[in-house]
Amino acid sequence: MYSSVTPVCFTSPLIEKPIGKESMPQTPPFSAMFDSSGYNRNLYQSAEDSCGGLYYHDNNLLSGSLEALIQHLVPNVDYYPDRTYIFTFLLSSRLFMHPYELMAKVCHLCVEHQRLSDPSSDKNQIRKIAPKILQLLTEWTETFPYDFRDERMMRNLKDLAHRIASGEETYRKNVQQMIQCLIRKLAALSQYEEVLAKISSTSTDRLTVLKTKPQSIQRDIITVCSDPYTMAQQLTHIELERLNYIGPEEFVQAFVQKDPLDNDKSCYSERKKTRNLEAYVEWFNRLSYLVATEICMPVKKKHRARMIEYFIDVARECFNIGNFNSLMAIISGMNMSPVSRLKKTWAKVKTAKFDILEHQMDPSSNFYNYRTALRGAAQRSLTAHSSREKIVIPFFSLLIKDIYFLNEGCANRLPNGHVNFEKFWELAKQVSEFMTWKQVECPFERDRKILQYLLTVPVFSEDALYLASYESEGPENHIEKDRWKSLRSSLLGRV
Repeated sequence: MYSSVTPVCFTSPLIEKPIGKESMPQTPPFSAMFDSSGYNRNLYQSAEDSCGGLYYHDNNLLSGSLEALIQHLVPNVDYYPDRTYIFTFLLSSRLFMHPYELMAKVCHLCVEHQRLSDPSSDKNQIRKIAPKILQLLTEWTETFPYDFRDERMMRNLKDLAHRIASGEETYRKNVQQMIQCLIRKLAALSQYEEVLAKISSTSTDRLTVLKTKPQSIQRDIITVCSDPYTMAQQLTHIELERLNYIGPEEFVQAFVQKDPLDNDKSCYSERKKTRNLEAYVEWFNRLSYLVATEICMPVKKKHRARMIEYFIDVARECFNIGNFNSLMAIISGMNMSPVSRLKKTWAKVKTAKFDILEHQMDPSSNFYNYRTALRGAAQRSLTAHSSREKIVIPFFSLLIKDIYFLNEGCANRLPNGHVNFEKFWELAKQVSEFMTWKQVECPFERDRKILQYLLTVPVFSEDALYLASYESEGPENHIEKDRWKSLRSSLLGRV
């Protein structure tokens, strides 16, 4: 179904800005990190950074040794790295080293270079550097909070924060605030994971439920919510909640391989922390199967046709909202073989609206139509006056595929061993756009009853879908007949 995505490597500038010696560095929101052409063009390069292991071309940072890039992350009295560089390096560095190893190096550089460990160190000097180090730590904890589930990270963070805060009441309050905010985020994540685990552990196959407790599934989705617009709103609630819990690093960790220059470690499995990303992909699959189940379940042809038309209307409302992931899951469910083979049912459906939606999500020309619609929604989001207009929920599998091809298509290291930073600017650009979208608050009212149904109602397995489909509209050839017999025997114990 999917056509290939062409990998592109773009040149992107290093962005740094001089800051007042006393001032706390200010960070722009994610949407301001990159301009429409890709990158914020506010260029500033201090002279000492044009050498020392970093390679530039026309003021653009193209590559550097890992050591030099780490040094470039650490602020000093006269320098603070721009947020775009911080985000890009923290995102991509995990392809080369564990976050806790990077944190240990950053702490070491801060303590040694800024003489934070020296009791005779000039208080004035510490006053100048402390806000910058604190800001760097705040950036890290806010953007990549999941890194700090690792005890080693938390230990280093608290140690460095304590050194900064000692003797300065203002900094002590800021440090406390930063750590409390981080702990709240991690607690919310743990709670979310518990909910997911609970949903997963209680999920059962619909056919099993039908055989054991048929009275427990009396309702269909239309009896739970007859209004397609309300249903699209509730789907958007689920999408935004699940998107919100995906950490930006999960996109990179999904593709982590052993670094060829890393001789003594093979830490692929330890780094592959992508559970929230996987939970989101599972939700897409569940929604597709739920759609197919609801269509194949009714005994009467007219009820099946009505169900198809209902989902076409829900899909159209999802498109209007900017919820492309639910839209694609619904289309996928309707295109599953057990549904698409129901020719007599489809003959009763007005398919003009469905044809338009399929055209929008047509995979030809690398999903050209969808990408155009996505750009339109992203543009609307940038100039939005309300939360409703800010919603952009991308077709997630394609986003992952784009990032995968970017990662596969460009080497992480250049022949001289330097880190290929050109590649990571582009990676960061794609992920930062996603970061903006995932932070949107859902403006619609929650309906617990509908949400409960969407998340927990049992759905058919693929075999059970085929069986229901054959029971609704009989097999058309010998292959289908044989399959029907086999499914009746294995699933129902009938011949």
